[in-house]
Parts: sequence; C-alpha cells; structure tokens
Amino acid sequence: MKLEPEDLQPFKELFRDAIREELSAGLQNLALGRSGDTVFDVPGLCDYLHVTPKWVHERTHLKEIPFYKISNKQLRFRKREIDKWLDSLRTPASHPLSSRLKIMR
Repeated sequence: MKLEPEDLQPFKELFRDAIREELSAGLQNLALGRSGDTVFDVPGLCDYLHVTPKWVHERTHLKEIPFYKISNKQLRFRKREIDKWLDSLRTPASHPLSSRLKIMR
C-alpha cells in the first residue's frame, strides 16, 4: 500500500499541534520563572531530599550543603546547586570483577 501526500496531512496537523502545545507550555514556564531554578525553604528541601529538618540544619551549620541565609533563621536552597552538590557526593559503581582483582593483588 502506497501513501499519498494527502494521506499524511492529518498526521502532520496532529504533529504540528502537539509541538505548538509543548512550546507554548515551555514558554509559559519561562515567563513564570519556572525554568528549573527552583528555590527551596527547609521543608521543601526536606521533601526533595527525603530527610529531616534536623539533618538539613546540621548540614548548614557544618557548611556541608550550599545555602543562602536570608535572615537569622530563614534558609533557602537553590535546586540547581543542591543537584550539583549531590553529584559531587556520587560514588561510582564498581564492577564485581574489579573488586576481586584488587583483593588478589
């Protein structure tokens, strides 16, 4: 069965409409400031990292986690900086054979 150009027209329109919707949503997010530069408060960071407020306060006191201090007790955290910090803590997976080779040496 051979498709003619007019057979593809409905698909072209669906594709064009889907692209328009995605671009429109992306532009709206940029206009509203939701471009991925989210700022968390302590409860928001706790939800994001699945940790307790005590853990967050300990890490900020020890200056282990990037944060902004707005006033005496108001802390803020940029998602982008938290993600970068998390990446710096990453431990690479090792191949099971490589650990056995180290033991044999």
